Amino acid sequence: MKRSLIIPVENQVRELDAKLLLACIAARRGFSVIIGSRLEISFRVGAFPPSIYLAKSMTARSLKIFRIMRKLGHIIAGWDEEALIHPPAATYFSRRLSPETITHIAHLFAWGEENAKLWRQYPALPPKMPIHLTGNPRGDMLRPEMQPFFAAATEALRQKYGDFLLINTNFSFVNAFYPDQNLFQPVKKPGEKPRYGRAAVGMERHFAEGLRDHKKAVFASFQDLIPRLESAFPELTIIVRPHPVENPAVYHQLAVGCRRVKVINEGNVIPWLLAATAVIHNGCTTGVEAYIMQVPALSYQASGDPEYDNGFYRLPNALSHQCFDFSELKETISRILTGETGAAGGKERRKLMAGYLASQDGPLASLRIVGVLEKIIQESADTPPPSSLARSVGRYQAARRRLAKKIKSFQPDSKYRPEFQRHRYPGLSLAALRQKVERLQAILGDPQKLAIRKLGAHIFRITSDSQRR
Repeated sequence: MKRSLIIPVENQVRELDAKLLLACIAARRGFSVIIGSRLEISFRVGAFPPSIYLAKSMTARSLKIFRIMRKLGHIIAGWDEEALIHPPAATYFSRRLSPETITHIAHLFAWGEENAKLWRQYPALPPKMPIHLTGNPRGDMLRPEMQPFFAAATEALRQKYGDFLLINTNFSFVNAFYPDQNLFQPVKKPGEKPRYGRAAVGMERHFAEGLRDHKKAVFASFQDLIPRLESAFPELTIIVRPHPVENPAVYHQLAVGCRRVKVINEGNVIPWLLAATAVIHNGCTTGVEAYIMQVPALSYQASGDPEYDNGFYRLPNALSHQCFDFSELKETISRILTGETGAAGGKERRKLMAGYLASQDGPLASLRIVGVLEKIIQESADTPPPSSLARSVGRYQAARRRLAKKIKSFQPDSKYRPEFQRHRYPGLSLAALRQKVERLQAILGDPQKLAIRKLGAHIFRITSDSQRR
């Protein structure tokens, strides 16, 4: 196997910048890196040379494409994008891991020791599965030395919006882009027992029902919160940033009745966090990101169920100032505005964070991951390539799968519909991608040029100039 690496990106605003950092480091170490839309890459996977494919999940839904990739000669390694904040172990296992799918994984990269410990408890974990305690590229982008990457965007947000409160919502379980993607599908008849939606896959019904009730209560409290914040702090703009797979319509409706509420889900969240006066959330990953970057974050827990706030969402809530009613929230924000209160801190929070995220200092997580990838290439040197027949079968199955997905894209609530895919992956131009890569290279202090070639609408190949020659 040559040094070829495939990095799929599902949610552009959340994943792309961090995975570009990983791509740059891999390219300068001699890898030919294919990066872009996860869906588009899966459609064209039969056209790529045998590579290391960096998966972002190991659910049953990935089983078919993983089988195809193995026939094509790809080695599958990866991490779970959702493992930093996760439900109780049994629910996490049934929801995020598949006993069959994980057998196709060659190496796992853990966010931190807590993640590694969780995986080791999985009854179906293959014996001797390598789990590398590397951290994650998304954690790299939060480190002080990487924040200049966002400096221009952060300053532009400050200039455009002035002082603002950032509200990050996290209600895709009950306010999904399509209703079928919620925990439960809408009932068609009064008294009918709701059927599972896509978000409830792998959950026991009692847990899913409790989580639905919790999320509905918190969702309602945030809808009440937004106009109250505008009234309480007339000197501040209120920016509402919906979760990437939420339906933003309810927030736009709220904004119509307000003067200083804006609903925006543009670009990476990091410059928004850095530009904000304070961040308000409940159980959102941005609470963790804000803590690491020392941005004041407040977890608003006026409604809901403590079982979920202190269980499923323990990490982001514990790393924030916890406010249990509007008066407490208002008072905490006021202290932040006067400078009396800053970001949440303390020894216990530092200890908690250290267990969840590795590589907060020292070598970047991306560097550690690339080091492992180099060893994988070395170890695969004596592995015979797949037969011509296996590759032909793999290409045929990939083409048939692509056709099936295209047909599904015409269904009303399909996640493959073009409008939903544009919502998750709006794309960017070759020039914009080059600008990002140049900024990353400057921060890394790497003078070598990287060649970038467009392979498809949302797929790029990044190599060093020496490889191109």
